Amino acid sequence: MGDSVVIQAERIAGDFLLEQVKSSYQIIGKGFVNQVCVVETESRKVVVCMNNTGTYPSYIKEKWCIEQAAALGIPGPEVLTIDIVDETAYMIQAFVDGDNGLDSTVLKSDVWRQLGKYAKLINSIQVKGYGENLIDPVHGEFHSPSHAGSDGSWLGYVQYNINSLTESDRLIELGVITQMKSQRVRKLFENLKKGTFRFGLNHGDISLKNTIVNQTGQVILLDWGNAEVRTVHGDIISVMQCQILDGDPNIGEFKAFLDGYGISVEDLADMRHLLLLRAFDNLRWAIDRSPDQVESYAAIAKQVVDMIMD
Repeated sequence: MGDSVVIQAERIAGDFLLEQVKSSYQIIGKGFVNQVCVVETESRKVVVCMNNTGTYPSYIKEKWCIEQAAALGIPGPEVLTIDIVDETAYMIQAFVDGDNGLDSTVLKSDVWRQLGKYAKLINSIQVKGYGENLIDPVHGEFHSPSHAGSDGSWLGYVQYNINSLTESDRLIELGVITQMKSQRVRKLFENLKKGTFRFGLNHGDISLKNTIVNQTGQVILLDWGNAEVRTVHGDIISVMQCQILDGDPNIGEFKAFLDGYGISVEDLADMRHLLLLRAFDNLRWAIDRSPDQVESYAAIAKQVVDMIMD
C-alpha cells in the first residue's frame, strides 16, 4: 500500500512541477489523517497530502487559513496548489526545513509560549458565521452542518447538549455523571445560553506535533484541517483538555502557552463551563460516530466533571 501511495505522490508532484522526481518517501505517524509524502525534484522539495475527494473542501480551508495566518506573521508552509485527480484530492505544500516540535531541542515551554501568541493572533482573523466548514473563502464565512438535535448554530449546539441530559443518558451509564450531577450540568449549560461570547477562528489542534521548529528557532504552524469558528478561547480549551487527559503540555508548558496568549491561570475559571460543554459534546460524538474513542473521551469528561463539581 505504501509504495502505491508514494508512486501516486510522485506522479502528482512531477506533473505539477514539470520536473523529474529524484527521491520520495512517505511520512508515517504524527497523527496524520491524510497520506503525506515528501517528493524531491532537481530544484524543489514539496509535501504532497492526499485523501479522498470529500477532503477537497478541507484543503481549500487549510490553504485559506495558512494564507490569513501568514498575513498576520504566523509562519506556515506555502500551499502551491490544491486539486483533484483520479478520485484523489491533493494539496502540495513547499517543504519546511526543521525538526518536528516533538523532536526539537528548543525548550518546549518556549515553543508553547509562541503557540500562545499565535492562538491570540488567529482569533483576530476576520471571519463570519460559526462551525468547521469554510463556505465562502472571499468573506471568510464558516458554517456548521446541522445534525439530529442541532441546527448547526452556537445556541443549537448548547441546546443539543442540554436535551441530551436525560434519565437514560449514556453518560450516566459510563460513570461520567450521576442523575443529580446531570441536573446541575443542565443549569450550567442553560446559563451558557444567556452568556455573550466572542467568536473567532481557532486552529483546532494546537500541539507540538503540528509545528516545525527551524534552525533559527522559528516556530512554523502546520495542519489547519480542524480549524473552525467558535468561541475565541476554543484553542485554549483544547489545550486544557490535553493537559487534563495526559499531562501534555505539563503545567509549566501550559502556563507558558497562557502567558503567550496573554491570560492568567485565574482567567481560566470563566472557561470551565465551556470546557465541560466541549468534553460532553466530544463524548457524545464518539458514542455516535467513533466507539473506539469513547473510553478516552469519557475519561476527559469525568475529570472535567470532578474538577468543576467537587
